[in-house]
Amino acid sequence: MSEPGAGSGAGDVGPGLAARDVDPLGDPFLRTRLTVPARPTTFLRRDRLAGHLDQALGTPLTMVNGGAGAGKTVLVADWADRLERPVAWLTVDASDQAPGVFWAYLLQALSACGVREAEQAGHPADPMSVDHTLLARLAAALNARDEPVIVVVDEYDRVSAPEITEQLGFVLQHAGPGMHLILVTRTEPLLPLHRYRAEGTLTEIREAELAFTPEEAATLLELHGLRLAEDAARALVERTRGWAAGLRLCALAAQQSSDPESYLKEFEAGQSTIADFLLAEVLKRQPAATQDLLLRVSVLDRFCPDLANALAGRQDAGPILAGLHRANAFVEHLGHSWYRLHPLFAEILAAHLRVRFPGLEAELHRRAAAWLLTCGPLPETLAHGAAAGDWEFTARALVDDLAIGQFFTGPRAEVRTQPRSADLGELFSRMAPDANGPEARLVRAARALSDHDVDRARAQLRHVRQELDTDRPRRAAARLSCALLEVLAAGLTGAPGRAEHAAQTVWELQREVPPELLDRHPELAALLQAHLGSARLWAGRFEDARAALRTAAAGSGGASTALPREESLSRLALMDYLDGWPGPAERKALAALTDAERFSLSEPAGPGLGHLVLAAVAVDRDELDEAQALLDRATAAQPEPPDPVTAAGLVIARARLQLARGQFRAALRTAESAVPAAVASPWAEDHTALVVSAAHLAEGAPETAAKVLRDAAERRGACAVGAARAQLAAGNAEAALDLLANLPATDADGPAVTVRAALVRAQAADRAGDGATARRLAGQALADARRERLRRPVLEAGPWLRRLLGADPLAGAYGAYGAYGAHGAHGAHGAYGHRSVAPRTPSATHQPATTRPPATTRPPATTRLPIGTRQSAATRPPVVEQSAPLVVEELSGREKDVLQRLAQMMSTEEIAADLFVSVNTVKTHLKSVYRKLGVNRRGEAVRRARDLGLL
Repeated sequence: MSEPGAGSGAGDVGPGLAARDVDPLGDPFLRTRLTVPARPTTFLRRDRLAGHLDQALGTPLTMVNGGAGAGKTVLVADWADRLERPVAWLTVDASDQAPGVFWAYLLQALSACGVREAEQAGHPADPMSVDHTLLARLAAALNARDEPVIVVVDEYDRVSAPEITEQLGFVLQHAGPGMHLILVTRTEPLLPLHRYRAEGTLTEIREAELAFTPEEAATLLELHGLRLAEDAARALVERTRGWAAGLRLCALAAQQSSDPESYLKEFEAGQSTIADFLLAEVLKRQPAATQDLLLRVSVLDRFCPDLANALAGRQDAGPILAGLHRANAFVEHLGHSWYRLHPLFAEILAAHLRVRFPGLEAELHRRAAAWLLTCGPLPETLAHGAAAGDWEFTARALVDDLAIGQFFTGPRAEVRTQPRSADLGELFSRMAPDANGPEARLVRAARALSDHDVDRARAQLRHVRQELDTDRPRRAAARLSCALLEVLAAGLTGAPGRAEHAAQTVWELQREVPPELLDRHPELAALLQAHLGSARLWAGRFEDARAALRTAAAGSGGASTALPREESLSRLALMDYLDGWPGPAERKALAALTDAERFSLSEPAGPGLGHLVLAAVAVDRDELDEAQALLDRATAAQPEPPDPVTAAGLVIARARLQLARGQFRAALRTAESAVPAAVASPWAEDHTALVVSAAHLAEGAPETAAKVLRDAAERRGACAVGAARAQLAAGNAEAALDLLANLPATDADGPAVTVRAALVRAQAADRAGDGATARRLAGQALADARRERLRRPVLEAGPWLRRLLGADPLAGAYGAYGAYGAHGAHGAHGAYGHRSVAPRTPSATHQPATTRPPATTRPPATTRLPIGTRQSAATRPPVVEQSAPLVVEELSGREKDVLQRLAQMMSTEEIAADLFVSVNTVKTHLKSVYRKLGVNRRGEAVRRARDLGLL
């Protein structure tokens, strides 16, 4: 008999003793399901989650959604206990699939917390159904309450009957503000959540928010009597993904260990209580076919349905994976139909796989590699091929993809997101020694080159060429990879001829591979141009080298070409420095290092050329402590020999620093250091000779210094200036001026060369008694030096420069350099080892370098006395008329202009600037002047012109 007003639906009975004490199945109500669960003694209350859960008091529906062991239940239980108001709690059981049983328990939960409206609504007697009238009475009664009732349904994911969810949604909607429903679940219920979200009436706490932070994990471990360093706690959270149960089980297991901290760092998931938990709570809950699928995909970092099907030999992986994700069964959705397993779950499944199916793991890796070869990214293909132990397949996959260059540039950015996609060198370090085929040999050659073991690499490449010669119509990728490695080997050994030949082969073979393959690997072109440019640089072909290096430096801005770009910029910086342009050299070297830092490139294994260039520039600026620091950083780690370009750069930078510190013998020993290379480098020999000459000059042996540079002076402007300094110091002023007049025909010489040249000319003029010209040249040199912050050339000039400017008004404009003599000098020929105090910012009163005196200003025509003998107006002898041969051909007006400026000791560049013509035009006029006057050198031309009355 039903309660009046309860309706006559089957199974509905009025309140009575039987209805209150038993469920519709006739079983007593289990009071434990109606009680708020207790928290463990080591429970950690996390205020951020409790604060979020407080929002449940303002929304009709709250969902706490997370996987097994995520800490959902204890979180809500702790919050409910602290509310200090009644909470109706129901923990769902598997038997609650029948609507009558579910509602009987929910009504019992409401009654247990003092909600009398639940008893007035009636009680279902039929386990399979609930009268709609009962639900309507319940909703109406709750809506009329003054204080809303809080209802928590824990483990709601056990409810599979859709009618229960529909009925619960009906009551929730019509109870209005009288009920706050909190669902604790592993899956998303079939309620219209989108509507609640749109209305802002849903509070959600999901898996990501439930995860422990490293700080929370450390605190949780402390509650278990364990202490873990911050980095170790972060690593543990990364491995467990902050999974609450995993952290607690780890802590409990660690308490039983003799070394808890080591256990937490190194525990094996497959042999821990975590394994038991996950196997019982997740794996064994699944059907046998699903268990098999999970075991097979455990060898994958990530997977899509098609890949899972390929491993399991089935066609239904898609809906199974989607269902596992919805059930929070430790299958995470990555988007675009790709999934991954929770790391610990994957470890446990993999261990379980090895026990249940010995030998299957390698076959699964082989299947994965075969599928990924055509459908997936290369790094994962290589990782699975290696895991399968199929090294010939793995090497062929790498070479056929034209990815051999990644041994030198590192894997592409996307590779680094794959935990098992290791660095190629490390991956192939496990390659079996009996792996055959040209691709496997190419891999060995690439590994050897990456270690700078060129001899071993070339031995492998010889075998590759022999094998590929018998299979030329195919394997274009292998032949191209072989040629590229030949270029790299040539660059590392200073063999420009071999580099050019191999590069030509690469360009020819590029036509035989798909263009999209080349587009996918920009590191190939970058490596080719960088190493070809390095070989050309070693050969002294600076313009050709710049063309290649600029191409590499201006390439793709991605991570895959960062290393070739850095190396190319560093070599461009070195060429600027060698040509005497410290400012551009510094900018390029800094750009190279900045690019490397941007992509977090590690420090080079050998000397860093960028740091070496910066050290050499610092020496020219007399910043010796900074130069030493840069040199130390560049040479901190040298487990492998550097390439010849870098080795020569190291010799030059170190020797010049030793010169600047007055360590002349050490500089000589450094300069004599051998740089192994297939062929000699002209610039390396010339700049080494320049250092040797400067050391001899500083030790007071100018004749020896001049002799060292005899041949180099004809090839390089810096060496001609060094030789001129030595000749001037030996008293051979005319020889010095002739050297400067016949500087090698190049426009490349920068301020570090021209400043020194101007100072030599100034000193020669000063010794000849031509003070005006000396001051003009010295002033111009100081202006140029100050603009480039060059201090060493000024210190090297010696004390005569201070004497010259100290009695002249121009000394005020160059006062910053005029004080250099106070630092002392080593010997009569240069000052070394002392820092200049010149400011880095040019003075506003500084005379610009382009300012030239008028063309009519020139020294008086006199007979010349030996250099160093000054003439006063009283003692200067009269001009001696001589019977000189007639001019072969009359000079043109422009040739006379050039000749006049020649007599003022202006350089070729200065004459060009003064006459607003090119340097080459001036050189053409000079050749014509020499021919018409019947001379070969500048000094002879000036003397002859004076003899003929042309000046």
